[in-house]
Amino acid sequence: MKFGVGIIGATGYIGTPYREEIRKTPGEARIVALCARRRDRLEAAAAEDGAILATDQWREVVEHPEVNLVLVLTPDALHYEPAMACAELRKHLLCEKPVGTTVEQAADIWHAYRDSGLAHFVPYWTRYVPVILRAKQLVDAGRLGEIRVIIYRWHNPRPILMPFTWRDDAQLSTAGSLADVGSHAYDTLRWILGREATRVLAHTSVVSPSKPNLGPIDLGEAIAWGNVHDASENEPPPQQTQPATQQPSVPDMAQLAIEFPDQTICSIVLSHASYLRKGFSPELELHGTQASLSVNRLTGELWIAESPEPAKLLETMTSNSLDNRFANYVFPAMQNQIAGNFSFHPDLEDGWKVQRFVAAAVSSASTGGWVDVSEE
Repeated sequence: MKFGVGIIGATGYIGTPYREEIRKTPGEARIVALCARRRDRLEAAAAEDGAILATDQWREVVEHPEVNLVLVLTPDALHYEPAMACAELRKHLLCEKPVGTTVEQAADIWHAYRDSGLAHFVPYWTRYVPVILRAKQLVDAGRLGEIRVIIYRWHNPRPILMPFTWRDDAQLSTAGSLADVGSHAYDTLRWILGREATRVLAHTSVVSPSKPNLGPIDLGEAIAWGNVHDASENEPPPQQTQPATQQPSVPDMAQLAIEFPDQTICSIVLSHASYLRKGFSPELELHGTQASLSVNRLTGELWIAESPEPAKLLETMTSNSLDNRFANYVFPAMQNQIAGNFSFHPDLEDGWKVQRFVAAAVSSASTGGWVDVSEE
């Protein structure tokens, strides 16, 4: 099958690189329809992609007769209606994570697709990072024995003066860093271990100061503006009106204690705060009954410690690039699903299971106690 692709949220921080990758797969897909809110960007994107429809109405994309695959790349709170409409009109679906703002939304979308024969994909890209893939291979081969302790640090720092975006807004973001990078982190762990968490204890906070509010700009624009103004923060202020500021209403830092079956415990720190920077420690540590493994995504290094020997460099992955994610993962996964074959790629069932964990973590942060991860 050749995919006729419609993209909702086509010109933003996520949509722009996705479109570029799809354009490089002309034998597998063509971009038919685009939806975005900024007309200047939308028209330029349509010309670049050769799209026959450019609109600010998402329903026009879903209903287009030449579209059989829809990408929903909008803010979290805007996933549910388009995704459910795609199921009703029998469109294959790629939906960004978190799939919804609630477990109920994620469950509705998954159940709409579960027995439909339609293809669906949720882009948990961390599974495909070569150094992470290698770590899973070592775990599966039993090199570490039974995993007992996991330490995961995911710091994705923003510029200190980065402006406010929808990712800071509780009306649009499911749960800030907890749902954003937390979705990736939890999916990586459940995929490596092959099992779901049983309960979680979470603490979340906003550690960044109020942010300049420049209006509806995307993440790329916000990072670029923040970098420029961070670099000049010690200069005298320009003789012009300074933008109003707005305090983020979702957390930019979270600390999680997690229990898995078989006596496995985990500690995760998640952050978008400027003050928690990358590179001081390996991102992921897996400690087993036979050995411990250190996984450094920045350097590609895997270190192993096997008692009584000291830790040693096991190997270094020379590239952690994912190259063209649609050619390598999305389209093959969907073709397998359409053919009725098993696919190990992340899909809406994974999105629903990750959303259950996120919801439990949000509840824990609110109540201050342990919360069971629902299986419903």
